[in-house]
Amino acid sequence: MLWEIVGFSALGSVGGLVGGIFLALRKKAFSHSQTLLMISFAAGVMLATAFLDILPEAGIVNWWGVLLGVVFLFLLEKSLVWHHHHGDECESHVPTLITIGDSLHNFVDGVIIGGAFLASPATGIITSLAVMAHEIPHEMASFGLMLSLGWSRTKVIVSNLVSALVSVVGAVGVFYFREVPLELLLSFAGGMFIYLACSDLIPELHRSHKNNLAQILVFGLGIVFIYFMQKAL
Repeated sequence: MLWEIVGFSALGSVGGLVGGIFLALRKKAFSHSQTLLMISFAAGVMLATAFLDILPEAGIVNWWGVLLGVVFLFLLEKSLVWHHHHGDECESHVPTLITIGDSLHNFVDGVIIGGAFLASPATGIITSLAVMAHEIPHEMASFGLMLSLGWSRTKVIVSNLVSALVSVVGAVGVFYFREVPLELLLSFAGGMFIYLACSDLIPELHRSHKNNLAQILVFGLGIVFIYFMQKAL
């Protein structure tokens, strides 16, 4: 199981870099409509993973754990927003702050993936795919900002790759230190996924009134994808 945890935690985080690397290497950026479709799919995947897989796998859901997951991400994002606003005074520091924030976020993703594998391999695989689906549009935004602030393509790719691999540290740490009750860890993960979908992804979709039908269909596709993945595994 250890090597499965290592492999899929790397897949979940490093796989999320695909969109950003593609953006860094291509001359033409993704259109806003294309980005929104990716966000729609990620939102459906994350909600379905939380409600159809992670929380049911917890058995008796620890609602304190769900609440802690929501509050933790809220505080983390508030902290990063605060640093970014202060970083506006010296834009050269902003990419470094983004990298630090992403590293912390990836570490938590690794903890979640590791805990999901301890529940069952199927839950671990589905959670890894959900993390990757969310990270693709997120990393595209990070790559775009870093490039616009003057970092070279190579520096952006390498720094984000190192940051992504921090997730493996979190996943392996959970494997060796299992003192936290599994139902609490899974509930915490479910709360984080719900927060990310409802606070970060879905509001972004409401800012545009174009291609609403396409966004709805792709959102539903994300849910259906996780449903059938769950059945297959």
